[in-house]
Amino acid sequence: MFWTALVNIITTVFFGFQGLPATTAGASSLVLNLQAAPAVISAEKGAVLAANDDFFLFTERADEPQPIASITKLMTAVVFLENNPGWDQEYTITEADKVEGGRLNLFLGDEVTIRDLFYTSLVASDNGATIALVHASGLGEAEFVKKMNEQAAKLGLQQTSFQDPIGLSEYNISTAREVALLAQAAFKRKEISAATSRADYRFATLNGREKLIESTDYLLFDSGEKTLAVLGGKTGYTEKAGYCFVGRLKNQSGREVISVVLNSPEKNGRFKDSKNLANWVFANYNWTK
Repeated sequence: MFWTALVNIITTVFFGFQGLPATTAGASSLVLNLQAAPAVISAEKGAVLAANDDFFLFTERADEPQPIASITKLMTAVVFLENNPGWDQEYTITEADKVEGGRLNLFLGDEVTIRDLFYTSLVASDNGATIALVHASGLGEAEFVKKMNEQAAKLGLQQTSFQDPIGLSEYNISTAREVALLAQAAFKRKEISAATSRADYRFATLNGREKLIESTDYLLFDSGEKTLAVLGGKTGYTEKAGYCFVGRLKNQSGREVISVVLNSPEKNGRFKDSKNLANWVFANYNWTK
C-alpha cells in the first residue's frame, strides 16, 4: 500500500497538470501505469471521477469555471425530486412554459403527467418541459433557483452557481471537477438515473397526442461500442459553454466512471472525448484491494 500511495503522490505532483490524473482521497486503491501516454482531448476542460468513490482519475483544466448550459438540468431534477407534487398529478402546458431555444416536444394545451414532464426534461433536454416542471413544483422560479444554489452548497460545490433552472444563462457556471461531483450525486437518484439512461421515451398526452422523445445523448445510440456500457448522461450547449457532456460509463469488469467534457468545439467531439477518456482510464489504471 505504501508503494501504491507513493506512486499516486508522484503522479499527482509531476503529471497532474499534463493531462494525467490529479488524485484525491482513496487513491491508494488504484495504480496508474506511469508508462502510459497522457490522455488527449479536443475539449478545453475535462475530468474523470471514479463513480462510486471520491477520487479523480483524470483532470484537464478541471478547476476553471465556465457556463455549463443544460447540464444545469441535473440540479433542477435533484431539487424537483424534493418538491414533487406526485408523479401522476396532471399539468397543462401554458404560455408561461414557453421558452426559446432547443427543440420543443410539448405545446400549448398539452395535458401531461408530472412523470412525462420529468422524462421529457431529462431525455430530450427540453427547455419548455423543464420550466413547466419548475412551475409544477409549486415554487416560484426565483425560489427554485435559490434551492438549487443551496443544494450546490450542501454538496460542497464552491465554484458552482445557478441563475436559471434551464441552463440558458451564462451565469450558470461550474467546473469539470464539480460537474462530475454534481452528476455523481444526481445519478444516485434512481429517478434521474432511469431518465438519463433512456435513448427515447414514448407517451401519450392526456388529450390523446402521441409523443416520441429522443435523447440528446448520442452515446446511447452507439451500437458499435463493445467495451463500454453507457449508463446515462446529460448534454449541454450554448455559445458561451461550447458543447458539454457528462456521462456515466462502465467497463466489462463492472468498474464505473463519470466522464466530463466541457467546451468541446464539436457536437460529436464531446462524446468521442468522453468515451476515449473512459477507455484510457480503464486501460491504464489497475484497481487493487
